[in-house]
Amino acid sequence: MVFVTGDAYVDHPSFAMALLGPGVGGRGFRVAILSQPDWHSCDAWRSFGRRKSVSPSAPGNMDSMLNHYTANRKVRNDDAYSPGGQTGRRPDRATLAYCHGQREAYKGVPIVAGGVEPALRRLATTISGSDKVRRSILLDAKGRSRGLRHGPSVP
Repeated sequence: MVFVTGDAYVDHPSFAMALLGPGVGGRGFRVAILSQPDWHSCDAWRSFGRRKSVSPSAPGNMDSMLNHYTANRKVRNDDAYSPGGQTGRRPDRATLAYCHGQREAYKGVPIVAGGVEPALRRLATTISGSDKVRRSILLDAKGRSRGLRHGPSVP
Protein backbone atom coordinates (compact mmCIF):
# COMPACT_ATOMS: atom_id res chain seq x y z
CA MET A 1 0.00 0.00 0.00
CA VAL A 2 1.37 3.42 -0.96
CA PHE A 3 0.10 6.51 0.82
CA VAL A 4 0.42 9.66 -1.30
CA THR A 5 0.61 12.99 0.54
CA GLY A 6 1.15 16.60 -0.44
CA ASP A 7 3.18 17.31 2.69
CA ALA A 8 6.78 16.49 3.40
CA TYR A 9 6.98 13.49 5.73
CA VAL A 10 7.06 14.64 9.35
CA ASP A 11 7.14 12.06 12.13
CA HIS A 12 4.67 13.83 14.39
CA PRO A 13 1.12 12.81 15.40
CA SER A 14 -0.37 16.01 13.91
CA PHE A 15 0.45 14.60 10.47
CA ALA A 16 -1.78 11.77 9.29
CA MET A 17 0.96 9.81 7.53
CA ALA A 18 2.96 9.49 10.77
CA LEU A 19 -0.04 7.66 12.26
CA LEU A 20 -1.43 5.80 9.24
CA GLY A 21 1.86 4.36 7.96
CA PRO A 22 2.89 2.52 11.13
CA GLY A 23 -0.73 1.72 12.01
CA VAL A 24 -1.41 -0.07 8.73
CA GLY A 25 2.10 -1.56 8.62
CA GLY A 26 1.59 -3.02 12.09
CA ARG A 27 -1.34 -5.02 10.73
CA GLY A 28 0.80 -6.92 8.25
CA PHE A 29 0.62 -4.66 5.18
CA ARG A 30 3.68 -3.40 3.34
CA VAL A 31 3.50 0.39 3.44
CA ALA A 32 5.30 3.15 1.56
CA ILE A 33 4.72 6.90 1.87
CA LEU A 34 5.12 8.99 -1.26
CA SER A 35 5.57 12.60 -0.12
CA GLN A 36 5.12 15.50 -2.53
CA PRO A 37 5.41 13.50 -5.77
CA ASP A 38 6.11 15.19 -9.09
CA TRP A 39 2.59 15.37 -10.51
CA HIS A 40 3.75 16.11 -14.07
CA SER A 41 4.42 12.41 -14.74
CA CYS A 42 3.34 9.15 -13.17
CA ASP A 43 6.92 7.84 -12.68
CA ALA A 44 6.86 8.60 -8.94
CA TRP A 45 3.79 6.38 -8.50
CA ARG A 46 5.38 3.53 -10.46
CA SER A 47 8.57 3.56 -8.36
CA PHE A 48 7.01 1.28 -5.72
CA GLY A 49 5.60 -1.34 -8.08
CA ARG A 50 2.01 -2.27 -8.79
CA ARG A 51 -0.33 -2.14 -5.83
CA LYS A 52 -2.40 -5.17 -4.91
CA SER A 53 -4.95 -3.25 -2.88
CA VAL A 54 -6.30 0.25 -2.51
CA SER A 55 -4.20 3.38 -3.13
CA PRO A 56 -4.90 6.13 -0.56
CA SER A 57 -4.21 9.78 -1.41
CA ALA A 58 -4.36 12.98 0.63
CA PRO A 59 -3.43 16.54 -0.38
CA GLY A 60 -1.85 17.28 2.99
CA ASN A 61 -2.70 19.06 6.24
CA MET A 62 -3.79 22.21 4.44
CA ASP A 63 -6.00 22.76 1.39
CA SER A 64 -3.63 23.19 -1.57
CA MET A 65 -5.30 26.39 -2.82
CA LEU A 66 -5.09 27.97 0.63
CA ASN A 67 -1.49 26.81 0.80
CA HIS A 68 -0.66 28.67 -2.44
CA TYR A 69 -2.78 31.82 -2.18
CA THR A 70 -3.74 34.29 0.54
CA ALA A 71 -7.33 35.43 1.16
CA ASN A 72 -6.57 38.40 -1.12
CA ARG A 73 -5.57 35.96 -3.91
CA LYS A 74 -1.90 36.86 -3.69
CA VAL A 75 0.66 34.10 -4.17
CA ARG A 76 2.29 33.01 -0.91
CA ASN A 77 6.06 33.34 -0.56
CA ASP A 78 6.59 30.08 1.30
CA ASP A 79 5.05 26.68 1.98
CA ALA A 80 4.96 25.80 5.67
CA TYR A 81 4.63 22.06 4.90
CA SER A 82 7.56 21.71 2.47
CA PRO A 83 11.28 21.41 3.25
CA GLY A 84 12.86 24.83 3.59
CA GLY A 85 9.53 26.53 2.88
CA GLN A 86 10.01 25.90 -0.85
CA THR A 87 6.92 26.67 -2.94
CA GLY A 88 5.73 24.75 -5.99
CA ARG A 89 6.12 21.27 -4.49
CA ARG A 90 2.38 20.51 -4.76
CA PRO A 91 -0.17 21.42 -7.43
CA ASP A 92 -3.32 23.50 -7.14
CA ARG A 93 -6.21 21.15 -6.30
CA ALA A 94 -3.71 18.46 -5.28
CA THR A 95 -6.32 15.75 -4.77
CA LEU A 96 -7.31 15.86 -8.44
CA ALA A 97 -3.68 15.78 -9.61
CA TYR A 98 -2.75 12.90 -7.30
CA CYS A 99 -5.80 10.84 -8.28
CA HIS A 100 -4.98 11.42 -11.96
CA GLY A 101 -1.34 10.35 -11.43
CA GLN A 102 -2.37 7.17 -9.65
CA ARG A 103 -5.01 6.31 -12.24
CA GLU A 104 -2.51 6.86 -15.07
CA ALA A 105 0.15 4.72 -13.39
CA TYR A 106 -2.15 1.84 -12.37
CA LYS A 107 -5.43 1.38 -14.14
CA GLY A 108 -7.99 -0.60 -12.16
CA VAL A 109 -6.48 -0.11 -8.68
CA PRO A 110 -9.07 1.55 -6.40
CA ILE A 111 -8.20 5.05 -5.20
CA VAL A 112 -9.25 6.49 -1.85
CA ALA A 113 -9.13 10.28 -1.64
CA GLY A 114 -9.03 11.63 1.89
CA GLY A 115 -8.06 14.72 3.77
CA VAL A 116 -9.15 18.34 3.75
CA GLU A 117 -9.96 18.88 0.06
CA PRO A 118 -12.31 15.90 -0.41
CA ALA A 119 -13.99 16.67 2.91
CA LEU A 120 -14.72 20.24 1.83
CA ARG A 121 -15.93 19.26 -1.64
CA ARG A 122 -18.23 16.32 -0.97
CA LEU A 123 -21.07 18.33 -2.51
CA ALA A 124 -21.16 21.30 -4.88
CA THR A 125 -19.31 24.16 -3.21
CA THR A 126 -18.33 27.74 -3.90
CA ILE A 127 -14.58 28.03 -4.02
CA SER A 128 -13.25 31.38 -2.84
CA GLY A 129 -10.36 31.52 -5.31
CA SER A 130 -12.52 31.06 -8.40
CA ASP A 131 -15.83 32.78 -7.50
CA LYS A 132 -17.87 29.98 -9.02
CA VAL A 133 -19.60 26.83 -7.89
CA ARG A 134 -17.54 23.68 -8.37
CA ARG A 135 -19.17 20.29 -8.45
CA SER A 136 -18.32 17.42 -6.11
CA ILE A 137 -14.71 16.30 -6.10
CA LEU A 138 -15.91 12.75 -6.75
CA LEU A 139 -17.08 13.86 -10.20
CA ASP A 140 -13.96 15.94 -10.95
CA ALA A 141 -11.62 13.13 -9.89
CA LYS A 142 -13.62 10.66 -12.01
CA GLY A 143 -14.10 8.44 -9.01
CA ARG A 144 -16.78 5.98 -8.09
CA SER A 145 -18.82 5.97 -4.94
CA ARG A 146 -19.17 2.64 -3.18
CA GLY A 147 -21.12 4.00 -0.25
CA LEU A 148 -24.79 3.63 0.54
CA ARG A 149 -26.92 3.88 -2.58
CA HIS A 150 -30.30 4.46 -1.03
CA GLY A 151 -29.29 6.04 2.25
CA PRO A 152 -29.40 4.50 5.70
CA SER A 153 -32.31 2.32 6.67
CA VAL A 154 -34.75 3.97 9.02
CA PRO A 155 -36.31 1.76 11.72
